[in-house]
Amino acid sequence: MIRESNPSVIRRILHIDMDAFYASIEQRDDPTLRQRPVAVGRSEARGVVAAASYEARRYGVRSAMPSRTAQRLCPDLIFIPPHPEKYRAVSAQIHAIFSRYTPLIQPLALDEAALDVTDYLGNFGSATAIAEAIRRDIAQQTQLTASAGVSYNRFLAKLASDQNKPNGLFVITPKQGPAFAASLPVEAFHGIGPATTAKMHALGVRTGADLKRCSMELLRAHFGSAASFYYYIARGIDHRPVEPHRPRKSIGNETTFSQDSNDLPTLLTILEKLTVKVWESCLQRKLTGCTVTVKIRTNDFQTSTRARTLHDPINNQHMLFVAGKHILESFFPLPRPVRLLGITVSGLVPQDKADTQLRLSFLDPS
Repeated sequence: MIRESNPSVIRRILHIDMDAFYASIEQRDDPTLRQRPVAVGRSEARGVVAAASYEARRYGVRSAMPSRTAQRLCPDLIFIPPHPEKYRAVSAQIHAIFSRYTPLIQPLALDEAALDVTDYLGNFGSATAIAEAIRRDIAQQTQLTASAGVSYNRFLAKLASDQNKPNGLFVITPKQGPAFAASLPVEAFHGIGPATTAKMHALGVRTGADLKRCSMELLRAHFGSAASFYYYIARGIDHRPVEPHRPRKSIGNETTFSQDSNDLPTLLTILEKLTVKVWESCLQRKLTGCTVTVKIRTNDFQTSTRARTLHDPINNQHMLFVAGKHILESFFPLPRPVRLLGITVSGLVPQDKADTQLRLSFLDPS
């Protein structure tokens, strides 16, 4: 059961975030990697860092960074190929630990989750004590460390989990929340990315305090439907519940090329291979959707997306490819060669429901 968010109830929310998860697992499993700068990813020319150990981060190495850039920053960087199945297995261990303390768990990634322990304090007496117990269990059972944030809402708990990394805990109380949010630069707020940060800076909004001075009308004029979220988080307010069974929003796949391309036939061949993988994932999950999004990243690392919403849900791989083909063609002429291409299906519905909708559409005389 999902707790309904009641503003009059002071919630106890935890945000648990594993420390350098992929890299830490590799260091745990290979003692020769410990205390050394490690990057999970491929070292070749077109490779990208998927994760970096804290030793590597001291040199400025970060996830999503091109491997060649990472190597220039840290010449002694050790690249380890990713092992997704191993990471998923450890993630399952961690989530099993969470479930001992509360049924209200919202997975956010393999290495992090939000937990609502408001009604599950039990003998612990406080959310902070539960967070410490969870971190202790994780360390004992996985030999890995986790950082935790404790607060009265999800937004602040997430910010708190970043404060004392690695292997730390930070608490933001209801009295501290508004002032804490006001003190931060807007780029530190989760949910405000680089593009939105740039727009806010152009408006003279650089801190939470600046954001708090903006009226709802001003925010709506510049940020549309996100205005309400920005308005309230600047005040330390976030009523979003922890949703244990949040439905999946999209299924997608993307690839980075070994060589940049602006040749449409070449890109369509790659797109077709991606649609095969995406449709296989849809079949495995028994899901489909009406919205298709194509993503490209040019060789100057500028990313663009375009989407198309179909009248009926997609019911086969060819239909997905045709929709993706039309979107990809709309990018032409390309400003620069492409280094990454991706396709995503969203607006997901169960396939059996989609099949019923499709049958009814054929029967509809209108």
